[in-house]
Amino acid sequence: MSRSPLMPVFDGHNDVLLRLMRGKTHPERDFLEGDNLGHLDLPRMKQGGFVGGFFAVYVPSEGMSLDIDDLMTKSQYDIPLPPELELCRSQQVTVHMSALLLRIERASKGAVKVCRTAADIRACLANGTLATILHIEGAEGIDPDFYMLDLLHESGLRSIGPVWSRSNIFGHGVPFRYPSGPDTGPGLTDLGRDLVRACNARKIMIDLSHLNEKGFWDVAKISDAPLVATHSNAHAVSPHSRNLLDTQLAAIRESNGMVGVNFATSFIRPDGQRNDNTPLEEMVRHMDHLIDHVGVDGVGLGSDFDGATIPNAIGDVTGLPRLVDAMRRHGYDDATLRKLCYENWVNVLERTWGE
Repeated sequence: MSRSPLMPVFDGHNDVLLRLMRGKTHPERDFLEGDNLGHLDLPRMKQGGFVGGFFAVYVPSEGMSLDIDDLMTKSQYDIPLPPELELCRSQQVTVHMSALLLRIERASKGAVKVCRTAADIRACLANGTLATILHIEGAEGIDPDFYMLDLLHESGLRSIGPVWSRSNIFGHGVPFRYPSGPDTGPGLTDLGRDLVRACNARKIMIDLSHLNEKGFWDVAKISDAPLVATHSNAHAVSPHSRNLLDTQLAAIRESNGMVGVNFATSFIRPDGQRNDNTPLEEMVRHMDHLIDHVGVDGVGLGSDFDGATIPNAIGDVTGLPRLVDAMRRHGYDDATLRKLCYENWVNVLERTWGE
């Protein structure tokens, strides 16, 4: 009995660059040849049908002594956030990780491409090249005058989340808190509003996933682009501070925007727990709710591979076909699966980037 062909998956978020930066001395080779560590490398991506996605640049906080993963196994939690980061170190790490993606592209000899347009992505999907988007998760490396923004844009930056969960000069993130709504503090600063306008002018996508509710509405008021949350889930299904309220989902729908379903178990489960024994059916519940509130053309996948505890039924990127099978068993037909797995991402990027 022959197996059905793999469903291509374009993914809204991963942290493989951080894993590679922290790893061995040959990160390009480890990624391209496969190191079988974490969730992602190129050979396993091909095995799982992973055809592209957003590759995050994230500056980690130093000296964090808390075991955040352990705290998120409790029935209730409110994780203390680290302090703001210093600009110089943030820029060093941001340049390091951005250059790492460019080095992977160069070393791949055509197998990987840093995409700057939706046409680039479509070409990659057609010829089997891994399509990558340079994305920033938390803009600590961006200076107040946006010189670094221009430099990174020229290097391929096409998506940015103004904040991770900790505060910075641009705004305030939503903490890891359960149970909680996303209204957890002030939103964007004046500089944050300027950053949104600067990104609009450069056709850089704004990612809403780590913004608190006030920050979300600040972006919605200012931005002329579709509202996009690359890796967020439905608060009505799991009442975690990181998840989106139905009012937020309505605004995303109104803007012709997009939500990528996060694979992190603490944002999937109704009990908010970090527990890899999480059935895939729980993920599909979020998909159903998001489709009901955003529309079938506004929902995709945003795995958080290499940055989160994901269901053991997926395991790593090679488990994506099992998720697709669960979606198919639930009743999603092939046309719907194509939209959720890759078409919607390409279309919203075309609407955002204008090409």
